[in-house]
Amino acid sequence: MKKITIAAVALAATVLTTGCEDKVGGGNSRDAIHAVGSSTVFPFARRVSELFTREYTDFNSPSIESTGTGGGMSLFCSGVGFDTPDFANASRRMKMDEFETCQANGVTEITELQVGMDGIAIAAAQGGINMDLTPEIMYRALAANPYGEAQTAQNWNDVDPSLPALPILVYGPPTTSGTRDAFNELIMLAGCEANEEFAATEEADEDAFERTCTEFRSDGKFVEQGEQDNLTVQKIESDPNAVGIFGYSYLEENADRVRGLNINGVEPTYENIASFAYPGARPLYVYVKKAHIGIIPGLQEFLATWVANWGEDGTLSEIGLVTNRGEVMAQMTTAVTELPNLTAEDLQ
Repeated sequence: MKKITIAAVALAATVLTTGCEDKVGGGNSRDAIHAVGSSTVFPFARRVSELFTREYTDFNSPSIESTGTGGGMSLFCSGVGFDTPDFANASRRMKMDEFETCQANGVTEITELQVGMDGIAIAAAQGGINMDLTPEIMYRALAANPYGEAQTAQNWNDVDPSLPALPILVYGPPTTSGTRDAFNELIMLAGCEANEEFAATEEADEDAFERTCTEFRSDGKFVEQGEQDNLTVQKIESDPNAVGIFGYSYLEENADRVRGLNINGVEPTYENIASFAYPGARPLYVYVKKAHIGIIPGLQEFLATWVANWGEDGTLSEIGLVTNRGEVMAQMTTAVTELPNLTAEDLQ
């Protein structure tokens, strides 16, 4: 099966090569794959890179950078050419304004691949603070102005009397991170909309509503930890009263050090994420710059390495990737060979 997949991808890439040389152009050249983006997708892309390098010894080792989803999209959409990345890894879907920037800069042929799923874990140290959380609790604890009111909560029990009388301290991702975007969408907005009276104000001023729902407090109770999720793991491991926000793969990788807290009574586990029973479940993406296929050596083989390892019995599941299921898996496997163009309508 693996050899067939590689051959199919290579054949499709050869067909798509026509005219690519002119699009890439430039006086310089590059002979190694370059991928940028999400810190959450990074360990999976890095493992694919290792497997690719081991199997395809004629190609140079790919360069995989953890720049954050937003930073990766900016680099990816900056243009076509040897000085721009071939892939953007993302822990949330490409935004419409990013797509428009790509189009304006000549990155007009993009394929979107959902490589698997992940969950946004809210975690604490083993033996540390223990809480049953909800999106509403997290919103009320972290929002700068919850429901338009002044933020006064200092301890968790100020948010909900059932919670510990311990200071709120949450380490989380920066605004450039796809994990932050997904946390806003899946947790903060859900918690904000739980207040029906405030949710009714969205129609009057949608921008103000979203700002109130997603603006974090800046008084030291929420600490941006940067793009390296392992640093967040270290922070909460060293402080039993602290909570951290990062991808499920880091939770699984460090299960001896940290544990996930339930959201709406649901534990962040592989099965709960795969079934979307866990409220923080989200898809993970890789975006392909089609103009570089056939120009940058090894791109089609690199894609084939993703496919060969993203199944339930694949190497990537061993390091925390929650695999696509059923129809989505079939669609993505087909997409790797056919490389359909992403459109604005797809993102609406």
